[in-house]
Amino acid sequence: RPPPAAAGSGPVGPGGGRGYAPPAERKRFYQNVSISQGEGGFEINLDHRKLKTPQGKLFTVPSEALAIAVATEWDSQKDTIKFYTMHLTTLCNTALDNPTQRNKMQLIRAAVKFLETDTVCYRVEEPAALAELQRNEWDPVVAWAEKRYNVAIGSSTSILGPNIPASTKETFVSHLASYNMWALQGIEYVITQLKSLILSMGLIDRHITVEKAVLLSRLEEEYQIQRWGSVEWAHDYDLCELRARTAAGTLFVHLCSESLTVKHKLLQD
Repeated sequence: RPPPAAAGSGPVGPGGGRGYAPPAERKRFYQNVSISQGEGGFEINLDHRKLKTPQGKLFTVPSEALAIAVATEWDSQKDTIKFYTMHLTTLCNTALDNPTQRNKMQLIRAAVKFLETDTVCYRVEEPAALAELQRNEWDPVVAWAEKRYNVAIGSSTSILGPNIPASTKETFVSHLASYNMWALQGIEYVITQLKSLILSMGLIDRHITVEKAVLLSRLEEEYQIQRWGSVEWAHDYDLCELRARTAAGTLFVHLCSESLTVKHKLLQD
Protein backbone atom coordinates (compact mmCIF):
# COMPACT_ATOMS: atom_id res chain seq x y z
CA ARG A 1 0.00 0.00 0.00
CA PRO A 2 1.49 3.38 -0.95
CA PRO A 3 2.49 5.65 1.93
CA PRO A 4 0.11 8.47 2.80
CA ALA A 5 0.93 12.03 2.00
CA ALA A 6 2.97 13.57 4.79
CA ALA A 7 1.01 16.29 6.49
CA GLY A 8 1.11 18.13 9.78
CA SER A 9 -0.29 21.34 11.15
CA GLY A 10 0.32 23.91 8.45
CA PRO A 11 1.43 27.48 8.89
CA VAL A 12 -1.28 30.05 9.39
CA GLY A 13 -0.85 33.11 7.23
CA PRO A 14 -1.67 36.67 8.29
CA GLY A 15 -4.71 36.52 6.02
CA GLY A 16 -6.00 33.45 7.81
CA GLY A 17 -4.78 31.01 5.18
CA ARG A 18 -3.89 27.65 6.61
CA GLY A 19 -1.74 24.85 5.30
CA TYR A 20 -2.82 21.40 6.37
CA ALA A 21 -4.79 20.26 9.40
CA PRO A 22 -2.88 17.71 11.51
CA PRO A 23 -3.85 14.13 10.66
CA ALA A 24 -4.31 11.48 13.29
CA GLU A 25 -1.26 9.59 14.47
CA ARG A 26 -0.70 6.31 12.72
CA LYS A 27 1.49 3.28 13.12
CA ARG A 28 4.89 3.46 11.46
CA PHE A 29 4.62 1.50 8.20
CA TYR A 30 8.22 1.68 6.93
CA GLN A 31 11.59 0.41 8.08
CA ASN A 32 14.18 2.53 6.31
CA VAL A 33 14.37 6.16 5.22
CA SER A 34 16.73 7.38 2.51
CA ILE A 35 17.18 10.25 0.07
CA SER A 36 17.90 10.21 -3.64
CA GLN A 37 18.47 12.86 -6.28
CA GLY A 38 15.89 13.16 -9.05
CA GLU A 39 15.33 15.54 -11.93
CA GLY A 40 13.47 18.07 -9.78
CA GLY A 41 15.68 17.93 -6.70
CA PHE A 42 16.10 15.59 -3.74
CA GLU A 43 13.47 12.98 -2.89
CA ILE A 44 12.59 11.08 0.29
CA ASN A 45 12.22 7.31 0.14
CA LEU A 46 10.29 5.30 2.74
CA ASP A 47 11.64 1.82 2.06
CA HIS A 48 11.24 1.64 -1.74
CA ARG A 49 8.38 4.12 -2.07
CA LYS A 50 8.62 7.81 -2.90
CA LEU A 51 7.10 10.22 -0.41
CA LYS A 52 4.21 12.30 -1.76
CA THR A 53 2.58 15.56 -0.67
CA PRO A 54 -1.05 15.76 0.53
CA GLN A 55 -2.02 16.77 -3.02
CA GLY A 56 -0.22 13.74 -4.44
CA LYS A 57 2.82 15.56 -5.83
CA LEU A 58 6.24 13.98 -5.65
CA PHE A 59 7.91 15.24 -2.46
CA THR A 60 10.99 16.98 -3.85
CA VAL A 61 13.12 19.56 -2.03
CA PRO A 62 15.71 21.95 -3.49
CA SER A 63 18.72 21.10 -1.31
CA GLU A 64 20.39 17.96 -0.03
CA ALA A 65 20.70 19.44 3.46
CA LEU A 66 16.94 20.01 3.64
CA ALA A 67 16.30 16.48 2.35
CA ILE A 68 18.54 15.05 5.08
CA ALA A 69 16.71 17.10 7.73
CA VAL A 70 13.30 15.89 6.51
CA ALA A 71 14.51 12.30 6.29
CA THR A 72 15.73 12.60 9.88
CA GLU A 73 12.22 13.65 10.96
CA TRP A 74 10.75 10.51 9.39
CA ASP A 75 13.52 8.25 10.66
CA SER A 76 13.16 9.56 14.24
CA GLN A 77 9.51 8.47 14.45
CA LYS A 78 9.10 5.45 16.68
CA ASP A 79 6.24 2.95 16.61
CA THR A 80 3.76 5.76 15.99
CA ILE A 81 4.18 8.54 13.44
CA LYS A 82 3.43 11.85 15.11
CA PHE A 83 2.88 14.17 12.18
CA TYR A 84 2.49 17.22 14.40
CA THR A 85 6.16 16.95 15.40
CA MET A 86 7.36 17.02 11.77
CA HIS A 87 7.56 20.77 11.18
CA LEU A 88 10.06 20.65 8.30
CA THR A 89 7.96 18.08 6.45
CA THR A 90 4.90 20.29 6.91
CA LEU A 91 6.71 23.36 5.58
CA CYS A 92 7.92 21.43 2.54
CA ASN A 93 4.36 20.25 1.85
CA THR A 94 3.12 23.81 2.05
CA ALA A 95 5.85 25.05 -0.30
CA LEU A 96 5.15 22.27 -2.81
CA ASP A 97 1.34 22.33 -2.76
CA ASN A 98 0.88 26.06 -2.01
CA PRO A 99 -2.65 25.43 -0.64
CA THR A 100 -3.42 29.16 -0.34
CA GLN A 101 -2.35 29.71 -3.98
CA ARG A 102 -0.35 32.85 -3.25
CA ASN A 103 2.46 34.18 -5.42
CA LYS A 104 5.76 35.58 -4.20
CA MET A 105 4.61 39.20 -3.86
CA GLN A 106 1.49 38.15 -1.96
CA LEU A 107 3.66 36.25 0.52
CA ILE A 108 5.94 39.25 0.93
CA ARG A 109 3.08 41.72 1.42
CA ALA A 110 1.46 39.44 4.00
CA ALA A 111 4.74 39.23 5.95
CA VAL A 112 5.32 43.00 5.88
CA LYS A 113 1.73 43.65 6.97
CA PHE A 114 2.72 42.19 10.36
CA LEU A 115 4.68 45.39 11.01
CA GLU A 116 1.35 47.12 11.67
CA THR A 117 0.67 44.83 14.63
CA ASP A 118 4.21 43.81 15.53
CA THR A 119 4.49 42.54 19.12
CA VAL A 120 7.54 44.62 19.99
CA CYS A 121 5.94 47.86 18.75
CA TYR A 122 2.94 47.71 21.10
CA ARG A 123 3.78 49.03 24.56
CA VAL A 124 1.93 49.46 27.83
CA GLU A 125 2.05 52.41 30.22
CA GLU A 126 0.94 50.42 33.27
CA PRO A 127 2.09 48.58 35.26
CA ALA A 128 5.32 50.54 35.38
CA ALA A 129 7.43 47.41 35.90
CA LEU A 130 6.14 45.83 32.68
CA ALA A 131 6.57 49.08 30.76
CA GLU A 132 10.19 49.25 31.90
CA LEU A 133 10.74 45.59 31.00
CA GLN A 134 9.42 46.22 27.49
CA ARG A 135 11.72 49.21 27.03
CA ASN A 136 14.76 47.33 28.31
CA GLU A 137 14.14 44.18 26.28
CA TRP A 138 12.41 45.38 23.10
CA ASP A 139 14.05 48.75 22.44
CA PRO A 140 17.48 47.22 21.61
CA VAL A 141 15.90 44.88 19.03
CA VAL A 142 13.94 47.71 17.41
CA ALA A 143 17.09 49.86 17.37
CA TRP A 144 19.03 47.01 15.74
CA ALA A 145 16.38 46.61 13.03
CA GLU A 146 16.30 50.35 12.32
CA LYS A 147 20.08 50.41 11.89
CA ARG A 148 20.31 47.10 10.04
CA TYR A 149 17.71 48.04 7.42
CA ASN A 150 18.13 51.84 7.61
CA VAL A 151 14.45 52.37 8.45
CA ALA A 152 12.25 54.09 11.03
CA ILE A 153 10.00 51.81 13.10
CA GLY A 154 9.39 53.20 16.58
CA SER A 155 6.79 52.06 19.10
CA SER A 156 3.50 53.26 20.57
CA THR A 157 1.29 52.87 23.63
CA SER A 158 -1.78 53.63 21.51
CA ILE A 159 -4.17 50.81 20.72
CA LEU A 160 -3.74 51.83 17.08
CA GLY A 161 -0.03 51.02 17.27
CA PRO A 162 2.86 52.96 15.72
CA ASN A 163 2.59 54.77 12.41
CA ILE A 164 4.99 52.76 10.24
CA PRO A 165 6.31 54.89 7.32
CA ALA A 166 5.55 53.62 3.82
CA SER A 167 9.30 53.76 3.05
CA THR A 168 9.96 51.30 5.89
CA LYS A 169 7.44 48.84 4.50
CA GLU A 170 8.90 49.10 1.01
CA THR A 171 12.40 48.52 2.36
CA PHE A 172 11.26 45.27 3.94
CA VAL A 173 9.41 44.33 0.74
CA SER A 174 12.67 44.78 -1.20
CA HIS A 175 14.66 42.82 1.36
CA LEU A 176 12.23 39.90 1.45
CA ALA A 177 12.19 39.81 -2.35
CA SER A 178 15.79 38.55 -2.19
CA TYR A 179 14.49 35.26 -0.75
CA ASN A 180 13.01 32.47 -2.86
CA MET A 181 9.45 31.17 -2.53
CA TRP A 182 10.46 28.30 -0.25
CA ALA A 183 12.34 30.55 2.15
CA LEU A 184 9.43 33.01 2.22
CA GLN A 185 7.09 30.23 3.35
CA GLY A 186 9.48 29.64 6.24
CA ILE A 187 9.77 33.33 7.07
CA GLU A 188 6.00 33.72 7.22
CA TYR A 189 5.79 30.64 9.44
CA VAL A 190 8.32 32.12 11.90
CA ILE A 191 6.49 35.45 11.88
CA THR A 192 3.19 33.79 12.77
CA GLN A 193 4.87 32.00 15.67
CA LEU A 194 6.48 35.13 17.12
CA LYS A 195 3.76 37.59 16.00
CA SER A 196 6.63 39.85 14.97
CA LEU A 197 8.42 40.62 11.73
CA ILE A 198 11.18 42.41 13.65
CA LEU A 199 11.95 39.47 15.94
CA SER A 200 11.76 37.08 13.00
CA MET A 201 14.27 39.02 10.94
CA GLY A 202 16.54 39.35 13.97
CA LEU A 203 16.41 35.59 14.33
CA ILE A 204 16.90 34.80 10.64
CA ASP A 205 19.77 37.30 10.42
CA ARG A 206 21.31 35.53 13.46
CA HIS A 207 21.20 38.64 15.62
CA ILE A 208 19.26 36.78 18.35
CA THR A 209 18.84 33.12 19.24
CA VAL A 210 15.64 31.07 19.08
CA GLU A 211 15.41 31.06 22.87
CA LYS A 212 15.80 34.84 23.01
CA ALA A 213 13.30 35.46 20.21
CA VAL A 214 10.67 33.27 21.87
CA LEU A 215 11.23 34.90 25.24
CA LEU A 216 10.87 38.38 23.74
CA SER A 217 7.69 37.37 21.92
CA ARG A 218 6.19 36.17 25.22
CA LEU A 219 7.49 39.00 27.38
CA GLU A 220 4.17 40.07 28.87
CA GLU A 221 3.09 36.48 29.46
CA GLU A 222 6.36 35.67 31.19
CA TYR A 223 6.00 38.80 33.31
CA GLN A 224 2.52 37.72 34.44
CA ILE A 225 3.74 34.18 35.14
CA GLN A 226 6.60 35.45 37.30
CA ARG A 227 4.13 37.59 39.20
CA TRP A 228 1.18 35.22 39.55
CA GLY A 229 2.60 31.77 38.82
CA SER A 230 1.43 29.27 36.23
CA VAL A 231 0.26 25.75 35.58
CA GLU A 232 3.79 24.41 35.29
CA TRP A 233 3.30 21.57 32.82
CA ALA A 234 1.12 23.68 30.50
CA HIS A 235 3.57 26.58 30.49
CA ASP A 236 6.54 24.32 29.85
CA TYR A 237 4.73 22.47 27.06
CA ASP A 238 3.68 25.69 25.29
CA LEU A 239 7.18 27.11 25.60
CA CYS A 240 8.85 23.99 24.20
CA GLU A 241 6.36 23.76 21.35
CA LEU A 242 6.89 27.39 20.38
CA ARG A 243 10.65 26.96 20.48
CA ALA A 244 10.44 23.84 18.32
CA ARG A 245 8.24 25.49 15.69
CA THR A 246 10.33 28.67 15.64
CA ALA A 247 13.60 26.74 15.37
CA ALA A 248 12.21 24.55 12.57
CA GLY A 249 11.00 27.56 10.61
CA THR A 250 14.35 29.32 10.97
CA LEU A 251 16.27 26.21 9.93
CA PHE A 252 13.94 25.81 6.96
CA VAL A 253 14.69 29.35 5.78
CA HIS A 254 18.44 28.79 5.92
CA LEU A 255 18.28 25.37 4.26
CA CYS A 256 16.15 26.81 1.44
CA SER A 257 18.42 29.80 0.85
CA GLU A 258 21.39 29.47 -1.42
CA SER A 259 24.63 29.40 0.51
CA LEU A 260 26.07 32.41 -1.30
CA THR A 261 22.97 34.45 -0.48
CA VAL A 262 23.17 33.47 3.18
CA LYS A 263 26.86 34.33 3.32
CA HIS A 264 26.20 37.67 1.64
CA LYS A 265 23.49 38.56 4.18
CA LEU A 266 25.72 37.57 7.09
CA LEU A 267 28.59 39.67 5.78
CA GLN A 268 26.30 42.70 5.88
CA ASP A 269 25.72 42.31 9.65
